[in-house]
Amino acid sequence: MVLNGNANGKGLPRYRFATRLNSFRSPSTASIVDLVEAVAGVPGLTAIEVNYPQHLQSVGEEQFLDAINRNGLALTAISLRYDDAEFRQGVFTSPNAGTRERAILLTFGAVDLAARIGVPHVNLWMSHDGFDYPFEVDYARLWEDEIDGFRRVCEHNPELRISVEYKPLEPRRVSLIAGMSDALLAIQAVGMPNFGVQIDFCHSLMAREQPAAAARALHAGRLFGVHLNDGYGPADDGLTVGSVHPWQTLELLWYLRRFDYRGTIYFDTFPERVDPAGECVANLRAVRRFERILDRLEAVELADLQAKHDALALTRLIQDAALGDDDGA
Repeated sequence: MVLNGNANGKGLPRYRFATRLNSFRSPSTASIVDLVEAVAGVPGLTAIEVNYPQHLQSVGEEQFLDAINRNGLALTAISLRYDDAEFRQGVFTSPNAGTRERAILLTFGAVDLAARIGVPHVNLWMSHDGFDYPFEVDYARLWEDEIDGFRRVCEHNPELRISVEYKPLEPRRVSLIAGMSDALLAIQAVGMPNFGVQIDFCHSLMAREQPAAAARALHAGRLFGVHLNDGYGPADDGLTVGSVHPWQTLELLWYLRRFDYRGTIYFDTFPERVDPAGECVANLRAVRRFERILDRLEAVELADLQAKHDALALTRLIQDAALGDDDGA
């Protein structure tokens, strides 16, 4: 069985919206099929993205795909999770050659599955590739092994988009692919057109970036996925969209619009103390409200002020679009 249309072309809404399947886990929603049905019950969510191999270990492929199609969802990405204990010392950068090879073969399995069922994107989060102590690793060797792994995965199926999701730390104290610059450097080193980057809003804050740094990947045509959430910066808080950094969220959405990103926006949020369906509704509402602000924004004036680096006028322009013109100011 192949999934129904996953493409998001010019004739469709700008974004598909997905959320974490694991957010809906409860005693009554334990199976992957239950989770798919729970997501489908939230109006406005049109896609899901699964963790591989974890989400597919307890259900047959046909049953899983039937649940997705039956609920009218699109499976837009498969995300690798290297959770086995053998990967704790490294995934593509493990000091053990056999472990590195098993990581590559596991990733090949996700790529083959994506190709078989019509999923356009496989995302890699290299959770254990990095270091904790000074002198622990040979940095040049670590980089070479990482790039070799990325290149082998991309060469395995050049027609499929492969992305790396960066994060500066956790579970490693220092991640090898820690920020947008690292990801773009890796893209250059791999040298394959199907290799790109996935940005996560909280990860970008943790890396002390402006999340609109995604514009650098967008401009190069290499932004393959977007995780929206929010947080205070030091940790991967996974709070609701726009709850802490509304201006930075608005700026990221502006650049997604400017460079015509038409992929999935995935709500990577953690509803530990709130209702997961209600949280999804809040995330969707936030994005739509930000989009209405962007509709009111004068693009030509914005570009002119940016060319002048006129921070005060730009701030007023954005605030007027978002909050209304204060005639008394």
